[in-house]
Amino acid sequence: MLRLTKKADYGLMALKYLAEQPGAGAQSPAAQSAKDIAQAYHIPPPLLAKILQTLARTGLLVSHAGTNGGYALARPAATISAFEVIRAIDGPLFITSCITIHGSCDLAGHCTIKEPLRKVNDSIKELLNNIHISDLIETPEAALGDEGVAVARGPMSILK
Repeated sequence: MLRLTKKADYGLMALKYLAEQPGAGAQSPAAQSAKDIAQAYHIPPPLLAKILQTLARTGLLVSHAGTNGGYALARPAATISAFEVIRAIDGPLFITSCITIHGSCDLAGHCTIKEPLRKVNDSIKELLNNIHISDLIETPEAALGDEGVAVARGPMSILK
């Protein structure tokens, strides 16, 4: 089963939270504290702090120090892909051990599934590259189902 790690899921949730804040698209958006984000989604604060630091190091977030410090998106939400977030947190995305940055596995000479699996891997990357943080933001209309009833959705429900 292909799954996002908890860290990647929490990272996507945090960026979604930051994108939903008033002024998020502004030149200098207001910073949000890791504590507020952790409370909003019931994420363990120490784990979220590490995730946010990682995202800041990779340039997806901007960190602001001080009393009113915290984190803000480094770019508009529409330009940050889910793939970038996942890669920043978990590293390269490979669905099998034969598709790695280190080259071929021991069975490369007679493997019959490497190419089909490479295509699957490429398709997943492409899909995640085409999902942006702005796509995860729920508008009041999107939060309502066909009957006008609120529908619960996770951060990656767009994949389902």
